[in-house]
Amino acid sequence: MVIFIKMRKKRFDIFRKLFILFKGSRNKPFLTNAKNIFEFKVEVKKTAGDIFMMCTGILAAGFGLKSFLLPNDFLDGGATGVSLLIYELTNIKLPILLILINLPFVILGYHTMSRQFAIRTAACIIGLALCVAFINYPKITNDKLLVAVFGGFFLGAGTGLAVRGGAVIDGTEVLAISLSKRLGLTIGDVIMIVNIIIFSMGAWLISVETALYAMLTYLAASKTVDFIIEGIEEYTGVTIISVKSEKIRGMIIEKLGRGITVYNGERGYGKSGEKLYDLKIIYTIITRLEVGKLTFEIEKIDPNAFVVMTSVKDMKGGMIKKRPLK
Repeated sequence: MVIFIKMRKKRFDIFRKLFILFKGSRNKPFLTNAKNIFEFKVEVKKTAGDIFMMCTGILAAGFGLKSFLLPNDFLDGGATGVSLLIYELTNIKLPILLILINLPFVILGYHTMSRQFAIRTAACIIGLALCVAFINYPKITNDKLLVAVFGGFFLGAGTGLAVRGGAVIDGTEVLAISLSKRLGLTIGDVIMIVNIIIFSMGAWLISVETALYAMLTYLAASKTVDFIIEGIEEYTGVTIISVKSEKIRGMIIEKLGRGITVYNGERGYGKSGEKLYDLKIIYTIITRLEVGKLTFEIEKIDPNAFVVMTSVKDMKGGMIKKRPLK
């Protein structure tokens, strides 16, 4: 009996260490009271959902590559496009290229984004490389138009699902976020410039037709990403109305490292019959990669908080471009 209890405790300690590593948090106390137990359950549920999103995204991207693009010698944009271009011109295996080309972006993501983001992104990229290397996806069609549209669709679906899981499959977006803060360009502008260079190299080294189909593949992928994550705008404005506004304010400043604006407001109607009273309204601007984390943290503090999100097409000043992502 004692041996059985020790074995269970050992398995629990291993699970705890793996969970803390994946979450990227080392300083937070673990299961010290009822509140921490509740937060742990919420985090486990959220992490399990993120892992499911990431795994589904990896399988979808692998399907787009091996069932559509690779059998027909097609290209794509971003780091995946660079890997495909080098694969077409050399004898280097694509799984190795996917890891090597994305490795600098994982390191950049570690410094620009967070340790957790870098770990998840590395896991997605390695998972995609393993899918390409070992899973025998069926070849679907030889029609070039269908290959461009549906290959881009599945690649975009994989990218979008990975983003919803807190990671990226293609490291170009990390580079775009980093350069946009330094050069004053939008993330979309940086990605467009990178892809123009990739498509131009494809037209020069392979053929103009291949480059044109690669553009179509990229367009299909980008529109699918927009659909999967419900808006890929660079920034999102968030208005939060909650009776626990002070705790939410502290969470945004401490955990996300974002600036906020607090408005004085008055509650007009309470669904539980509350009387009218004054309250604080919080407004902040975050990147799209932080939307999931913000809503998750708000739910832990106040599940009944009223949250309104709006797309921010452009902005200037503030803390969003001056501080690294948490």
